[in-house]
Amino acid sequence: MARYTGPREKLERRIGTKLFLKGDRSLSPKSAMVRKPYPPGMHGKAKFKKLSEYGLQLQSKQKIKNIYRLLEKKFKFYVKEAMKSKKETTALLVKNLEQRLDNTVYRMGLAQSRDQARQLVNHGHILVNNIKTDIPSFQVKQGDKISVREGSKNTKYFSTLLPEWFPKHEGPNWIKVEKEIFTGTIEKAPEINDSGLEFKDLQSIIEFYSR
Repeated sequence: MARYTGPREKLERRIGTKLFLKGDRSLSPKSAMVRKPYPPGMHGKAKFKKLSEYGLQLQSKQKIKNIYRLLEKKFKFYVKEAMKSKKETTALLVKNLEQRLDNTVYRMGLAQSRDQARQLVNHGHILVNNIKTDIPSFQVKQGDKISVREGSKNTKYFSTLLPEWFPKHEGPNWIKVEKEIFTGTIEKAPEINDSGLEFKDLQSIIEFYSR
């Protein structure tokens, strides 16, 4: 499956805000947004230009698309699906983004970034209702149980690396996480407040694709 493989922190510098794409590094003084809080390129140290309405909409799209590590085609699909619905558009967009399996694995704390979560899913380490599911875009729903394949628990990642951060991780209130057995149950649909996204960004994206 196609995905962006370039420098992740350059994306943050170009947009001008942290997207937390590199796990703990994003929170450390080594973060590119701390060391170089300006756009990449030879003119990067110049101040950020004041953006037009279209520019702000484009910036919002780029921000959220990169937070969830999606390419344009898939991201546009989620937005258009939300726009076609009779339900609240922004709420449905958040639901579709948050309930992706790779994002759910990340929210549970089984990975420190969405890229890492996607890799866990792609490699067949994750089960949905005890069935191996290796499609990162798979949509989980209320009542679904996400767990780690029994054979994967003996790997270095799950036996040695994961315990370094997993016990301290606080999952969202829409997932009940049982840390002792690496399992999470979807208890309800995620809301905008659960996602950490800003309503103005979501509204800007809807306006952008409504053109």
